[in-house]
Amino acid sequence: MDVLGIDAWKLGWAGIRLADGEYAGSIVDARLDTLIERAPSVQAIAVDMPLGLVEKGWRAADLEAKLLLRARRSSVFLVAPRPAWLETDYVAAGDRCQELTGQRLSWQAWALAPKLIEARACWLADERIHEVHPEVSFWALAGGVPLDHAKKTWRGQHTRRSLLAAAGIVLPDELGEADRVPVDDVLDACAAAWSAHRIALGVADRIPEAPEVDAEGRVIEIRY
Repeated sequence: MDVLGIDAWKLGWAGIRLADGEYAGSIVDARLDTLIERAPSVQAIAVDMPLGLVEKGWRAADLEAKLLLRARRSSVFLVAPRPAWLETDYVAAGDRCQELTGQRLSWQAWALAPKLIEARACWLADERIHEVHPEVSFWALAGGVPLDHAKKTWRGQHTRRSLLAAAGIVLPDELGEADRVPVDDVLDACAAAWSAHRIALGVADRIPEAPEVDAEGRVIEIRY
């Protein structure tokens, strides 16, 4: 069983492949669709990026994920409704978000707009693609306990790598294409791949249990 976990990074997208739950290589590309085309045989693809969008208010998936993660809740940002992402600049998007949620869109969220739009287009075209959130995956790997240390710290990275290893995902010292990717992005892609494997096996869980539905008819959920 071949699956792919993908995380966005500053130069594009980083992918980690698993074969039967074990590390099987990395793929890095500037474009998400090109990266996916380079792994044609995978059965499930998990992407760390919001994919399904509501028309008004905040996504239930994000609100529930924040509650689960407690100390790591800041790693989940609230995803603006779909109409806000159709705007061409931050001020207009913030105005639309204010209208639809009562709050303005954060700059951190707006900075992800190009990759969110890119990933959403791939998601709508390929039913193998699922939304994940690495901190939710690591929460699950840790037995439903939020991690104490952030992913950019030494303790945080050591903990995450140890959790992956305990689940059978042992990372080699040389990753090939992903050697140039920051450590936290590699670990996030691995956590996404762990969730993709669970999705392919049919044992993955979801947040929320009763998902909302996107305007395109796809469910809005975080899988893990």
